[in-house]
Amino acid sequence: MEILIDAKNSVVGRIAGFAAKKALQGNKVVIVNSEKALITGDPKKILTRYLEKTRLGHIVQKGPNLPRRSEMILKRIIRGMLPYKKAKGKEAYKNIKCILGVPEKYVKAEKLTFNKIIKTKSITLEKLSKIIRQK
Repeated sequence: MEILIDAKNSVVGRIAGFAAKKALQGNKVVIVNSEKALITGDPKKILTRYLEKTRLGHIVQKGPNLPRRSEMILKRIIRGMLPYKKAKGKEAYKNIKCILGVPEKYVKAEKLTFNKIIKTKSITLEKLSKIIRQK
């Protein structure tokens, strides 16, 4: 079974938790508009945290290799909620797709949304990835 999620104006953690749970149950999960998902919190603190993470490591060392594209940042967040080092976690991770925008295939399909009115500060994955790429 394929589950389609629209991430527009939705909190990343809620999407990730739901997607990880459904993927572990054996469903295929497709997340569209992944660049419009929100990370709640103070944008300055979020940016400094991600910039520090991307600067870790050394040329000689192997990692950490963190994604800079918005859809891959979301997929990495979902990976953190899976037991990705075990066989069932690897299978579940393969069943997750994060897509920029909405492809023609999914335009008329019914999508799940996690929209709640967010009164706290937040930043979209699109803005976060643009700033990370520049620095």
